Amino acid sequence: MFGGAGLFRDGLMFALIADDVLFFKVDAESAADFEAENLAAFTYITKKGDKGVMSYRRAPERCLDDPDQMVEWAIKGFYAALRADAKKSKNKLRKET
Repeated sequence: MFGGAGLFRDGLMFALIADDVLFFKVDAESAADFEAENLAAFTYITKKGDKGVMSYRRAPERCLDDPDQMVEWAIKGFYAALRADAKKSKNKLRKET
């Protein structure tokens, strides 16, 4: 899909690893935390040569050395995945009714 590995919990992808870099899922609710630390978005080049952007942002470097920080940021990613799944489910229900 993106040339990396996805990290899943309860069937939801909350993080990815690409080119040995860890990225966590973000949404409107969590984006400010990542922006405050100037953490870059995950980007890739499409088959057509365009730049694609996914809703994942680079993990803070300190997460790699501090298990408590890793848990804190991983939870942010998982909650963003939960919210995205809930929104998708809600939209699916609307289309079915």
